[in-house]
Parts: sequence; C-alpha cells; structure tokens
Amino acid sequence: MANNKLDMNKIRKVIKLHCNGKSKLFISKYLSLSRNTVKKYISLFEVLGLSLETVNKKTDTELDELFSPGPAEVVSSRIEDLYAYFPQMERELKKTGITIQIMWERYIALNPDGLRITQFRNRYRDWGNKVNPVMHMNHKAGDKMYVDYAGKTLSILDKSTSEIREVQFFVAILGASQYTYAEASMSQQKEDFVASVENAMRFFEGTPAAIVPDNLKSAVIRTSRFEPTINETLADLAEHYETTILPARAYRPRDKSLVEGAVKILYRRIYANLKDTKHFSIDDLNQEIWTLLDAHNNKKLTGRPYSRFELFIEDERHELQPLPLERFEIKYQSLATVMQNGHVQLSQDKNYYSVPYQYLKKKVKLLYTNSTVEIYFKYNRIATHIRNPKPYVYSTNPEHLASTHQFVSQWNALRFIDWANSIDPAVGEYIMQIIESRNHPEQAYKSCLGILSFEKKVGTERLVNACKRALDFKIYNFKTIQNILDNSLDKISIEQEMEQEQDLPEHSNIRGKNYYN
Repeated sequence: MANNKLDMNKIRKVIKLHCNGKSKLFISKYLSLSRNTVKKYISLFEVLGLSLETVNKKTDTELDELFSPGPAEVVSSRIEDLYAYFPQMERELKKTGITIQIMWERYIALNPDGLRITQFRNRYRDWGNKVNPVMHMNHKAGDKMYVDYAGKTLSILDKSTSEIREVQFFVAILGASQYTYAEASMSQQKEDFVASVENAMRFFEGTPAAIVPDNLKSAVIRTSRFEPTINETLADLAEHYETTILPARAYRPRDKSLVEGAVKILYRRIYANLKDTKHFSIDDLNQEIWTLLDAHNNKKLTGRPYSRFELFIEDERHELQPLPLERFEIKYQSLATVMQNGHVQLSQDKNYYSVPYQYLKKKVKLLYTNSTVEIYFKYNRIATHIRNPKPYVYSTNPEHLASTHQFVSQWNALRFIDWANSIDPAVGEYIMQIIESRNHPEQAYKSCLGILSFEKKVGTERLVNACKRALDFKIYNFKTIQNILDNSLDKISIEQEMEQEQDLPEHSNIRGKNYYN
C-alpha cells in the first residue's frame, strides 16, 4: 500500500479537511490513511504555497504533477528549508550577475549540512516546474516586456443604434515580476496597437530594454528567421522611448509563453467577469478591466509569498529606463510640390504651409502628426509648422518669403495711410479717399503703392501738390496723379484719359518698375 500512488480525490479531501482545521490524526482515521501519508501531502501543500481554491481548480493531471515527489517520500526539515529558500533565490536570479552557483554558495553558508550543488540544481528545477508547470524561465529585471492580444474579444453596446461592437483585449507583461497591464482597444490596427504598447509603458512607469510582440502585421511587416521587418510606426515608437523591438520567432510559441500564460490567467480573472456584462463605451469597459487587473496584480503568486505588484516595486521598477516627458505621436507622410507662391499643400487637411522661397517648384515630403507638420527636402528638414485642421488656410512664416513677397504680405490700410501722412497730410487724405472709394480696401493697395512710390521719382513737393490738385478734382485713382504729374492739368483732359483701374489677381506678379522703387 505504501508504494501505491494515492488517488487525487483523496488528496483533495486531505487538503480540504486540513483547511477546515481538522487534525492530522482525525484526517488519517477518517480517510483510512497513514499519518505519514497525511503529513507528507499537507507538508507539500504548505511548502508549495497553494490555496484550497487553487487545488480545486486544477485537474487530476495537474495535481499529480504538483504532488509527485514520490508516494513514500517524507519531506524533511532540510528540504522544507530548501524550498523556503527558493522563492527569494528566484528573485535574486533576476538581477544581473547573479547565478545559481552564487545562490548555492549563499545557501551552503547558511546551511553547512545542506545539499550539494548538483542536488541543489535539481531540486530548484523541480520546484520551478511545480510552481510553474507550463514553463520556467529566468527573466532579468527591466529586460523585456511581452505584448499580445487575447484570442477572444470583448464588446461594447452603442446606445443610439443598439449595435454591439467587438473590441480587442490587449495584454502586456514584464518578464521578471510578471506585473501585468491590460486594456480594451477598438482594433489591432497599428494606431491602436502602438497606443496600447505606449499605455503599458506609462502604466509600468518605465521603459524596458526590449519589447517582444507577436508577429501581427501592426508589429512585423515581414517575418524572417534572421531579420524580420518591423512596422515603421512601431520602430518610431521604439526610437522615441529608446528601446528595441524583438519579435517572437514565427511558430515558436515558447518565445512568448509568458504573455500567453498571462492571457490564460486573465481569461479567468477578468474576461470571465466581463463577458456577460453590458458596457456602453470603451472607457467604461477599461475602468472595470483596471479594477480587476489591480486585484490580479496584488494576488500572491503560486508557491511564493509575494505578489506581482510587490515583486515589481521591490525588484523591477528601478531597473526600467525613465520615460520621455512627451508622449509619442504617430507620424504620417505625404508628398507634394512647392507652389509658385512658396507654399505646399497638405492634402489630408486641404491647407497650405510655407517653405523657404529657394524651394519653389521642388518636390518635398511632409511628415505630420496630430500637432505638427514637418517638411523635408532630400532628407533635410526645411520647415516646421503647427498643424492647422481648418481647410483652405495658409500658414506662413515671414522668414520663408523672398524680400518682395515679404513686403507684399505686410500690406494693410493703416500702413499705407501712416506712410502717406509721414509725407504730408494732403497725401494722407488722398490715400485714405482712395481706400474708402473701393468696395474692399485690398483693391486699393496697388494704387496706393504706385502713388507713394512717386515720391522718389518726382520729389515730395510735386507729389504733395499733385495730391492737393487731385483732391480738388475729387477723382481718386492712380491715373489721376500720374496725369497731373505729366502736366495734363485741365480737369476735362484728366476725365477723358482716366480709366477705371483693374487690379491684378491676388497671387499674380506685379508688373511695372514704379511699384517697387
């Protein structure tokens, strides 16, 4: 009988009676088992740090793996001390430079009659397989963050249309502490994926040395055994946060077994509690996810006297790199040709941004985010603007314009009136009358410029007399001043020769040297 393997149902009953406060003697008599057998399984149960709830959830096969040291083996105090040493040892091994050899030397210094190095290694391997039967790996603190999407989706209900929309369940986990982040996102597209990865790093309050995604298209454009092609947007995120992307190898599920294990656990602890509840927005859904996630991270790890959160705070948070002050913004690109007026069109918004006048008619590339527009010519950035979402708006930097265009861009009614008054009040009065005689002030600017430029040609005195004479005639245009200065003095000839001034289109070049003297 002593060599026969005990039925798993009896093991469950032993543990249940023990958790209900029954003595070993009572359990032995009640289940017709030897006291040593009862003591053995209770000792294993306590050493592994299990709970009654955990035991009840495990299958017979999983329970057999946990309680498999051998039916006749009694856990000695030396082995109990060794198993009690392993949780702290596991934490120390996550630190750079710490090896099993070093941890054994520390152990043997505390326990001179302890196990030798070979048995020590074997016991640690067996202990690791029991407390984590799927896979046991040593992850260095701050080294990797694993990210993935759960296979099953959640849903939100649109109140206005009563339409049910499926949303994705994103999971990120730090390798050393197993500290976990989860959220719902609208899709697995690159915009949502990159935002979720960034949210995870903000949640962890630091940047890992590497991010390990699965081979979804939002992360990896083309898989390769040696050099996979990373999605450009994800690569930009990695550059912004000064980390790197290490995609899991295709068809190698153990490369990302940690995050897949986290997904399975979150299915039980989060997904199961949300799948039958109604949520009317993704924000409301995420608030419930984060409440359940907090409980998950604060729950003690199987076989260990600490939680994921405690392990993260004590061992891993300080190993993460600091976060940049600004959040990452996805960059989009567009190609365009610089127009004759020194601006380039961002077709996405149908608005215009200036570039230095030297690049007229050149082909340029626009890189834009939600807040900025950068313009590049042959890999050199030649202009930066704040993005304006309003269509058909010109964003102009005066320094980008040629000298003549800068001058034209500063035209306004007050400037011309002040300029004219600085010559003589009569000239100022005449310029003001010209501006007021037009339906729109802009229609008079070229006439004003032409009249004021006569000062350099004929002198101040002649221009002032011409303006006074024209005020007497009450005829307000450029042609009148020109005729007076040409000595066509009688009112009749002026009226016959005067023609209605036709202004040029707004963006046309201004011809005639008088305009720019």
